[in-house]
Amino acid sequence: MLFQTLPFFIFFAILYPVYLLTKETRLRLPLLLAASYVFYAWLSPLYLIPLAYATLVDYFIAGRIEKCVAQPPSAGGAMNHSRGRLCHLWLALSIVNDLGILAFFKYAGFVAENLNLVFSWLHIPYTVPQPGFLLPAGLSFYLLQSIGYTIDIYRGTAQREKSLLAYAVFVSFFPRLLAGPIERAGNLLPQLRQSVRVSGRDFTDGLSIFVVGYFKKVALADYLVLYVNKVYGAPEEFQAPALLLATFLFAWQIYFDFSGYTDMARGIARMMGIRLMLNFNNPYLATSMGDFWRRWHISLSSWFRDYVYIPLGGNRAGKLATYRNLFLTMVLSGLWHGAAWTFVLWGAVHALGNFATRELERTETYRQRVPALAKQLFVFAFVMLAWIFFRAQSIGAAWTILVRIFTSGWAD
Repeated sequence: MLFQTLPFFIFFAILYPVYLLTKETRLRLPLLLAASYVFYAWLSPLYLIPLAYATLVDYFIAGRIEKCVAQPPSAGGAMNHSRGRLCHLWLALSIVNDLGILAFFKYAGFVAENLNLVFSWLHIPYTVPQPGFLLPAGLSFYLLQSIGYTIDIYRGTAQREKSLLAYAVFVSFFPRLLAGPIERAGNLLPQLRQSVRVSGRDFTDGLSIFVVGYFKKVALADYLVLYVNKVYGAPEEFQAPALLLATFLFAWQIYFDFSGYTDMARGIARMMGIRLMLNFNNPYLATSMGDFWRRWHISLSSWFRDYVYIPLGGNRAGKLATYRNLFLTMVLSGLWHGAAWTFVLWGAVHALGNFATRELERTETYRQRVPALAKQLFVFAFVMLAWIFFRAQSIGAAWTILVRIFTSGWAD
């Protein structure tokens, strides 16, 4: 069920008055869980299987981690070391389980395709069969949220949710289930534990945010995609002006699509008295590459920063290690977006862009003397050209587009 469809409007028109009647009662969480599962099952009832499985496993493991971390120190170091290893094992089990679900559904076909390519190069007469199952919608979002939750419990930066019902709603809360934002336990769980009051301001602000998001998604993104698909579907048939225009429009299409959908999610939640985090903050006004990632898909960028980049070492071990950690984080972020080498290359291009500008952006001359507009135009131009790798159907097609933008004629 998508926000911009008639079934959702009917669904929410039925749910909302019932929610308002139960929002300060014990029926609130059961209603939210039932509504979230109905919302998700509308796409396919089978999608509920990995959702419910991941919810139960991480809820159980979080309890084991909490007990492990909360045990008082013993007199000797042996028990402390043993307990630390046990905590590590529980955390590793949770992460491996969630990543295993993600790999099974999202990357099995990608792995099979590349293994078959290697077998072909080596003249090995074997073909790995392609999986026949579909990727459950929103899988990447709720699994990253679950991983972040168990890591926070392990670190002691979040309190374990003792109610399985509340935790299940935290994982499956329908406004953010399909496309985020990827919420943190410290923000969403407290709002689920306590009853809420929905004011008239909550309703009007939420409705306003929803309408803006709806306009961005339906009137802008879904309109721009018509031209972008035509040009990117056969880039060899178009010259520089059409390719450059399609690339420029895709930069706005993907922004309106992503930010529009999460705005709708935030608006729906706000009408229910729940505040989800801001996910996009005028990213194309960024004045540096780092600034862009602090503004673009904020919940995802901050997730990779806190749970990948910093655990790898962040910037604590020198310049070379910082660049390595940044490169790995960006490549993994690219792979998270899609199971294709184009997404990996897109992440690598952004990493290289950060490498090339990181030191320059710290200089006094750049900060004080270069006009903000010049910085914004440079960042936007780089991000726009990098989107070519994100949108192109293959690396070869991306290369064709880049070459033709700079070498083909301007007769179109």
